[in-house]
Amino acid sequence: MKSLNNELKTFKESIFATISHKAVEANAVNLGQGFPNFDGPNWLKDLCAKAFDSDIPNINQYAPSPGRIELREVIASNARDFYGLSYDANSEVTVFNGATEALFCAAFALLNPEDEVIVFEPFYDSYLANIKLTKATTKVVTLHAPSFRFKLEELERAFSKNTKMMYLNSPHNPSGTVFNREELEQIAALCKKWDVYVVSDEVYEHLTFGEIEHIPIASLEGMRERTITISSAGKTFGYTGWKIGWAIAPKELTHALRMIHQFNTFSVCHPIQIAMAEGLNRLSEYLPEFKELYSKKKDLLIKGLKDAGFDPISPEGTYFVLCPIPDNGMNDIAYCLHLIEKHKVATIPPSSFYLNSDDGKKYIRFCFAKTDEVLNEAISNLKKK
Repeated sequence: MKSLNNELKTFKESIFATISHKAVEANAVNLGQGFPNFDGPNWLKDLCAKAFDSDIPNINQYAPSPGRIELREVIASNARDFYGLSYDANSEVTVFNGATEALFCAAFALLNPEDEVIVFEPFYDSYLANIKLTKATTKVVTLHAPSFRFKLEELERAFSKNTKMMYLNSPHNPSGTVFNREELEQIAALCKKWDVYVVSDEVYEHLTFGEIEHIPIASLEGMRERTITISSAGKTFGYTGWKIGWAIAPKELTHALRMIHQFNTFSVCHPIQIAMAEGLNRLSEYLPEFKELYSKKKDLLIKGLKDAGFDPISPEGTYFVLCPIPDNGMNDIAYCLHLIEKHKVATIPPSSFYLNSDDGKKYIRFCFAKTDEVLNEAISNLKKK
C-alpha cells in the first residue's frame, strides 16, 4: 500500500485524550478537560428543543453554507455593539462547525508551502496541526513565564518577507493572559509593516475578570482588512458540543474561507443555528451572570490551591489556571501522573503546547469550568498527604 500523508507521522494522540484515559483508569477528578462538566443556561437549551420541534421550512435539511442569515446578522450586530466593528452579515460573516473548523479553513485559505506563520507558545494544539498540513513553516515566539508576555525584540525577529500569517489568541489558552492595547498595537504595527494576516482566536472573548478588557485586534487602525476574527458560542454559553463557531472578516477573506468550508463540512446543524441566533440576541443580559459564575469558580480554585500548598497564577481571562510545580525534581508530565496516581486529580502538562521553551515543564494547568462539588473534591484530594 502507498504511504499516507507524511505530516501525519508527526501527529500523536492529544494530551487531553491521554490524560482523560489516565483519569478514568485511576478514578481521578478530571480538572484537565477544557470544557464544563455542567450544562449552560436552561433557557438556551429550551430554545434549541423548540427549534428542533419547529415547522420552519427545511429546518431538518442543510442550512445555507455560510450559515442562517438570522445568526449571521446577530453576530455582526454583536461585533458592532461590543467592539464598534462593522461587518456585513451577507458577505463578511460565516458560521462554522466550531471555532476549530474556522481555524482549519483559515489556514487552508491563506497558506502556501513557502509561507511562514508566527505562533505564540504555549499554543492551542490545532494551530500547529493546521500549519503542518498546509506544509507552511512555524515560527514560534515564547510568552515568558511567570507573566506570560512576549518580548518585543523576539517578536520582531520572527517576522520576515516570508511571513504570511500570525495566530493570535486572546484571552489566551492556557496562560490566561489577555493582551493589552499596547501589546496589540505592537503586534499590529509589525503585521502592517510586513503585510501579514492575523487569524485572531477570540473564543474566550467574554470571559475576562475584574477590570480586564478584551480588545479585538481587528478594532485597531489598519487591522480590519487583514484580520480573520474567530469566536464560538461554545465557551460563552457552555454548550461546546453544539459546535457553533464563526469567523468575521473582510469580503475577500470571507470568500476564501467559504471556498474551503463548502468542501469541508459545507454547513452547520440547522436547528441549533436558529436557537443560537436567539441566544446571542440575549448576550448582554446573560453575560453578567456568566462572568459572576466563572469568577466565583476561579476564586474557589485559586483559594483551594493555595490552601493545598500551591502557588497558582490567577488568570486575566479564560477558565484555566497555570500553577508552578513544587520544587520536587519532576517535570510537568511526571507531576501530572503523580497527581493522578497519588491524589486522584487530573491536570494538563503544558509542555505539550511548546516547541522552543522549557517553561511548560515547570507548570500544570487546571480547568475550573466544573461544578463546585467537583472543584471542592479536587481541592480536598490535593490537600491529602
